[in-house]
Amino acid sequence: MERALDPVKKRGLVWHTQGSGKTFTMITAARLLLENRAFEKPTVLLLVDRNELEGQLSGWIAGVLGEGATRIIRSKKDLKEILRSDYRGLVVSMIHKFDKADKDLCARESVFVLVDEAHRSTGGDLGNYLEAALPKATIIGFTGTPIDKIAYGKGTFKIFGKDDQPQGYLDKYSIKESIEDGTTLQLNYALAPNEIRVSQELLEKEFFALAETEGISDIEELNHILERAVNLRAFLKSKDRVRKVATFVAKHFKENVEPLGYKAFLVGVDREACALYKKELDRILPPDYSQVVYTSGHNDEKFLAQHKLSEDAEKRVRKAFAKPGEKPKILIVTEKLLTGFDAPILYCMYLDKPMRDHTLLQAIARVNRPYEDLSAKKPAGLIVDFVGIFERLEKALSFDSDEVNSVIKNIDLLKESFARMMRQEASPYLALCRGRMDDKAVERAVAYFAEKPVREKFYAFFRQLQTLYEILSPDAMLRDYIADYGKLGSLYKIIRTFYSTRRGLYFDLMKKTEAIVRDNVEASGLETVSREVPLNEKALDALKRKQAPAGAKVINLARTLINLALSQGDKQPYLRSISERAEEILKQFEERQETAENALVDLQALVGEVETAKAKAAGSGLGPETFSVYWLLDRAGTKSAVAVAKHVEQAFGRLPHFADNAGDMRLLKAELYKLLIPAIGRERMVETASQIIKLWAR
Repeated sequence: MERALDPVKKRGLVWHTQGSGKTFTMITAARLLLENRAFEKPTVLLLVDRNELEGQLSGWIAGVLGEGATRIIRSKKDLKEILRSDYRGLVVSMIHKFDKADKDLCARESVFVLVDEAHRSTGGDLGNYLEAALPKATIIGFTGTPIDKIAYGKGTFKIFGKDDQPQGYLDKYSIKESIEDGTTLQLNYALAPNEIRVSQELLEKEFFALAETEGISDIEELNHILERAVNLRAFLKSKDRVRKVATFVAKHFKENVEPLGYKAFLVGVDREACALYKKELDRILPPDYSQVVYTSGHNDEKFLAQHKLSEDAEKRVRKAFAKPGEKPKILIVTEKLLTGFDAPILYCMYLDKPMRDHTLLQAIARVNRPYEDLSAKKPAGLIVDFVGIFERLEKALSFDSDEVNSVIKNIDLLKESFARMMRQEASPYLALCRGRMDDKAVERAVAYFAEKPVREKFYAFFRQLQTLYEILSPDAMLRDYIADYGKLGSLYKIIRTFYSTRRGLYFDLMKKTEAIVRDNVEASGLETVSREVPLNEKALDALKRKQAPAGAKVINLARTLINLALSQGDKQPYLRSISERAEEILKQFEERQETAENALVDLQALVGEVETAKAKAAGSGLGPETFSVYWLLDRAGTKSAVAVAKHVEQAFGRLPHFADNAGDMRLLKAELYKLLIPAIGRERMVETASQIIKLWAR
């Protein structure tokens, strides 16, 4: 917006890395431009270069700006007429519609052009036609990849970055920033075995050495280059190699991807390679595991035509692939879906197509989308390289070195990190779980982690270690660490179970780690840590006499009170407020606002309150919610608590849909205020009414 208001600077280049919301940024910018009165009803053009994205944009724009908020250009003639007519509003067009466009189609200054995929959209003559047609327009280019250092990239900076020298960007959101923010995931790569990888000599001769590969900006240009790489394509599609690659993919998928609940892409060099891989995979895996998705030709021979999908069928495949538990689990592609397709469940890409620069970065970004379900959180994205592209990463990605290093990491480095963490950082934790994890061992471990900062440091360490294990397993190098890793997992679960209010022993373990922990965990240890303290005088006396740090006693008792509300709160709602007070006491203790001794006294008072409440509830003749209202009012010193509670029950009975009906909610609050004013006074009326509604709504 600042650039749009600048009377001198008319260009800008925005790089927001793949997957971080670039398209929605463009739409939001368009909305703000249209709403700004300083521009006196401007014309805003969103320029795209793919039919598919044009269709998506229209739907997204409708969601942000409303139906009918845009004009979509269908032809060059349509574009010419719209711009000559001095149309004010939002226009969506493909960049190609500017081909051979007249000069000065619209010479106003209040024209703003937002260009998608700027690194390739304005190449050749199209940029010249655009600038001549809209001579006074402010033009902002958007890209999802960094601009390369070679001639093509310099051209992009010349068009869009001239007003922001020396860096060239109006705004930059790098891959590194995106990973740190969690909007995208780290990418890791592994090289396939030497015997099925392309030789570096052949790759250099028929791919890297071709001058045209400098600055490849889209998949069509890449395909033209590969059509000339006759020997390279022959090697990639040789019968014996295709069989070996398919065998490797099937085994790797069954061992490394499917157990995590994720899915994969297999990228072939061309359509024939895709069909060949489908044939071989069907020999090893069930046929419905994989699906070929490519553009069919009218004159395709039978071998290629058998994989033709109608538009509706392809939509169903895409939708099913994005869902957990549905097939296909592997999509075999060569061009389609390598840009603009988002399926967060996609974890692994088996890359068997030479790629570089923008095409490579856009393709591998398919696997960097965060994904989390009830059982696991996606640790990273994985590329298995069958070509050997990543052996020469600096050449494959002609961007600044700091950007290249943040794009993708060799999986061998992850192995080194795992081994180092097990040898060094794990030592003090392993010392806590040597031998059998009996009651005394568990108590020692619980005492060791009594301080919250000590626990948080261990949690962070184990989560990082667990992520590495999930990515690497199965691998022979893990053999030496399996036993100790299982012990660390057991220790993690013991400490998490003891100190957490969440239920379930395995609620935050990833799938492969959970299997190891289930095998390694000592039942006696987990039973000890999972057992709740019974709330009675005998148990309290035992807790006082127990030889354990005061802090451990505080946590044990607070956790019991909190879990009591989780297990019995539906039948005895008054326990929820007691649980919330126990949580507050625990929080004050852990933040060192309260001593262990004082916190223990406060918690023991809550235990006494639970026992008193249970006894009164049993003989009150009141329903659970009504008694809980009575108990709340009684604790507040209300003399007529029983009578008020019964009137409250009647109010809720008259307005049973208060939670879903705003009118009923207003009437209910009015009745509660009327009942509460004489009972507790105006000062506490609103807060108490809110507590009662919250209690009843549950």
